[in-house]
Amino acid sequence: MTLKVIVVPVTPFEQNCSILICQETNRAAIVDPGGDLHKITHALNESGAIPEKILLTHGHVDHCAGAVALSKELGVEIIGPHQDEQFWLDQLPLQSQRFGFAPSEAFVPHQWLSDNELVTVGNTELTVRHCPGHTPGHVVFYSPNDRLAIVGDVLFAGSIGRTDFPRGNHADLIRAIREKLFPLGDDVTFVPGHGPNSTFGRERQTNPYVGEGAF
Repeated sequence: MTLKVIVVPVTPFEQNCSILICQETNRAAIVDPGGDLHKITHALNESGAIPEKILLTHGHVDHCAGAVALSKELGVEIIGPHQDEQFWLDQLPLQSQRFGFAPSEAFVPHQWLSDNELVTVGNTELTVRHCPGHTPGHVVFYSPNDRLAIVGDVLFAGSIGRTDFPRGNHADLIRAIREKLFPLGDDVTFVPGHGPNSTFGRERQTNPYVGEGAF
């Protein structure tokens, strides 16, 4: 294992913000800082890791409302998600107000990501998988060496992401899970945007929405 993962649940939605630390370099990426930034920076400081970037899976308020403030506080860039997510990032001020979050401005990340692109955390390479359905520009971060994926709200232990939001698409989501995630291997552990970790193998076998028994 080259990556250490610290999961920090944040916001009233208990969203899993993940701190990914390359153990060779002690460099870190913060994935989906939706809010409660004091919790995130406390965990980061406790780890002793050096932050180098923020990674976003998608543009929903509980995943990215704190990204701009944390970017400024840490002096790091915001990387991702896919450009199709600008639709949601533009709505952050309204969504923050609607759900009782601290005020959050609309923004454009420093870099958009595309399918099969590579991003790094220290010396660790992560492959980007564009997995639309929950939102149009949702991406997943996968470390082949660590057999680990950070999947946001695409897939959960025993469930899948909602597709009843604007520009959601149920068929696209099922296709992304079955064609882009499950083929990565049954042994891959994933950290979802909410709830406990699972493996692709467990979900392929037992998930009532996308597992083998569902088709």
